[in-house]
Amino acid sequence: MKVLSVNISQPRTIQWKGRNETTGIYKEPVESIRLETAFVENDTVADPKYHGGIDKACYLYSADYYEYWKKRYPDLNWTYGMFGENITIEGLDENNVKIGDIYKVGEALLQVSQPRQPCYKLGIKFGSQKVLKEFIAFAHPGVYVRVIQPGTVKKGDLFELEISPDSLSIVEIFELLYKKSRDKEIMEKALFDANLAESAKISIARHLNSTFS
Repeated sequence: MKVLSVNISQPRTIQWKGRNETTGIYKEPVESIRLETAFVENDTVADPKYHGGIDKACYLYSADYYEYWKKRYPDLNWTYGMFGENITIEGLDENNVKIGDIYKVGEALLQVSQPRQPCYKLGIKFGSQKVLKEFIAFAHPGVYVRVIQPGTVKKGDLFELEISPDSLSIVEIFELLYKKSRDKEIMEKALFDANLAESAKISIARHLNSTFS
């Protein structure tokens, strides 16, 4: 796998339900980015409750899916960073990426923590809130990572697997978050995974209690 683009954003004000909000989803390609423990240097995180921090320090999305989305939304101004990702990677498949996987990319070491859960700001960027249901149905949500070794990442860097534990894949976790039919044993395995982000565990625990209580 290879990095095709690295992307950051300046804060932008958008309108949502009659009020002004700041967002960092409008990312654009740059020469290189510096990954720190809880953030990407010089990048905008407008809502730290849902973005940034140790478990969501950096967001990755696969370049392989761009053509699919371009066909659905041909009138948008398409550049890498369209999904708000900091790193656009060729060959990234969430079926093969597992929670806790550690990857070397550029100078940094990254650990997979959870899938992306889309919010209304993606809908604003795409010009339609229907993209949220489409994004969930497509089931290739991209990957949030922890930065366990800070460093610089640039276009052309390889994305190389260093360690892979026995854990659930990004797609399996995403299905636990959104599918109506869920397996109790798989949910419990997710909840006992020390490498799964706490915010994902809270959502899965809520589904577990509501489904099997």
